[in-house]
Amino acid sequence: MRGVYKFVISGVLALVVVIGVLLFVWNWDWFVPFANREASAALSRPVTIRHLHLSLARNPIIEADGVVVGNPPQFPADATPLIRIDRLGVTLDGMAWLLHRTVGLLEINLIRPVIEARALPDGANNWTLGSGSGSGSGTQQAAGGARPTFGALHIEDGRVHAIDPRLKADFVIDIATRDAPASASPAQRQKESEIVATARGTYAGQPVRGQFTGGALLAIRSKSNPYPVDLHLENGPSHVEIKGTLLDPTSFGGANIRLDLAGTNMALLTPLVGFALPQTKPFALSGDLDYAAQRIRFTEIRGRIGNSDLAGEISSDPGPTRQQVTANLDSNRVDLEDFAGLLGTNPAGPPAPPNAPLFSSKPIDLPALRFADFDVKYRGKRIEGRFQPLDDVAADLTMKDGAISLHPLSFGVGQGHIEGTIALTPRGKLMVARADVDFRQVDFARMMAATHTFSGFGLIGGRAEIEGAGDSVAGILGGADGEVKLFMTGGDISALLVNLSSLDFATSLLSALGVPQKTPIRCMVTDLPISRGDVDLRTVLLDTDAANVTGHGSVNLRTETLNISLNTEAKHFSIGSLHGPIEIGGHLRSPAIRPGAETVARAGLAAGLGALLTPLGALLPTIQLGLGKNNDCNALVRTAEQPPQR
Repeated sequence: MRGVYKFVISGVLALVVVIGVLLFVWNWDWFVPFANREASAALSRPVTIRHLHLSLARNPIIEADGVVVGNPPQFPADATPLIRIDRLGVTLDGMAWLLHRTVGLLEINLIRPVIEARALPDGANNWTLGSGSGSGSGTQQAAGGARPTFGALHIEDGRVHAIDPRLKADFVIDIATRDAPASASPAQRQKESEIVATARGTYAGQPVRGQFTGGALLAIRSKSNPYPVDLHLENGPSHVEIKGTLLDPTSFGGANIRLDLAGTNMALLTPLVGFALPQTKPFALSGDLDYAAQRIRFTEIRGRIGNSDLAGEISSDPGPTRQQVTANLDSNRVDLEDFAGLLGTNPAGPPAPPNAPLFSSKPIDLPALRFADFDVKYRGKRIEGRFQPLDDVAADLTMKDGAISLHPLSFGVGQGHIEGTIALTPRGKLMVARADVDFRQVDFARMMAATHTFSGFGLIGGRAEIEGAGDSVAGILGGADGEVKLFMTGGDISALLVNLSSLDFATSLLSALGVPQKTPIRCMVTDLPISRGDVDLRTVLLDTDAANVTGHGSVNLRTETLNISLNTEAKHFSIGSLHGPIEIGGHLRSPAIRPGAETVARAGLAAGLGALLTPLGALLPTIQLGLGKNNDCNALVRTAEQPPQR
């Protein structure tokens, strides 16, 4: 037995000596070809390592020198590689692997890492890494699917250079870690060591500058020692501030972040947020930012857009096919000019010249509409503005795969309201739009109060149905079909005309018609069919105490021009014998009055009025729906329905 023991002990000692010799003479570079092959297969692009080192210990250290990650095949062969790292060092948590089969990276050291992220004009890029066909020994599979944990990160002289022609982006980010003083305690070093990144260049065609400061320790923190985040970014006139803490920076978990946004126009934030935003006036918004269940949430929002306040919350998640954005917003005070960008105009732009197009001809960006789906609820409690007749607004907007629906869109006006639905549906390269709007007992006194000059009373009712297709707002209206029926009872003619146009135009029109500048309105009826962008003034009647005014002609929405004739049938001889027809023409933005034909016989005017009254009976249900059953227009309808006297 003594001989056996001697043999065993001698064998063990010999094995130790052999292992020691092997470790002394072992060259870990022998594994470089294997590592290159596995990494290249995993990333679907060439990966090379110049030297490989392994320090065996309780927590092994792997170091790789001269790491290069190449570009996809479609990139030029002489293009700068995606990644170059002079030295990459990783300290592994050996006990975590032995006990739990989880990958723990206690420390990551990067010496002079350089990333050259580049996109080609056709959209192809070199930073989207493929899921290659490696042997399956990757981190996640080896760890049973568990997510790796990360410890301290140290970066020396890091740089990222990003170029994307489609985003008009060319910027550089310098990254390095800033260590705490050597005299600090371990706890202080964990708190005071920082990652610092500074950015400069251009993004979205605008100058970009930014600075980020975060903790160098990435491991999951405790509530008493969270991961600090401090980001300041300027992109042209837009400013973004993010400041707070995270419990898990690798998953944005346990966020306690404050987000501040400010700028001259929210549309300029579109490249930063990833989906299209409307044109707005200068804005400043603040709120809390967090992340849960793959959803980013911007809550407790407070701020302003132009003269309007805004509050509520916005959330976004990746969705199965595209980004899903949900918002619930409200305002105590609303100036509708601040939200004119939702209609495709630029509320922050200079005033348009008199003959400038009224409707935007800017093509609707269908790809941008399909980038994200929206579900937005908005409530404005009080609409303000010097010349604003509306009281409140409620809008529910949904957008899915580029199709937009406003259902409902409602405005309060005194005791009445304007309510409708608007739908826009992509069809090929065009957008098909349909609007159905009801006017129910809209308070005319409320509208007149908005002029701050004239007073009036009465009710307005009616209905509008319009449908068209085009690649812009101008294109949609230029080929639109439908009809508009509007009715009014009560009020006075001066207030009506001043509300519809400028004071000088209204005064000239009243003078040309021979109607006193202030006379009560008994009833107004308009029935305007629309065909391929031409609005036909089929029925236009204004019944006042002094005269009846009838009209005919058309409005061309394609050319934005008017061709309207108005006739006055006086109810008193002193008025009727002095004035003849007049014509209104010119551009919609700046109409002009022209002299009409010679005065026709009074009998001819009366015959024209009788012909106009004939279809009023068919309009009676719509009139009563918009104005109620008891209104002055009923008397006019009864007159029209009486048989002519022989």
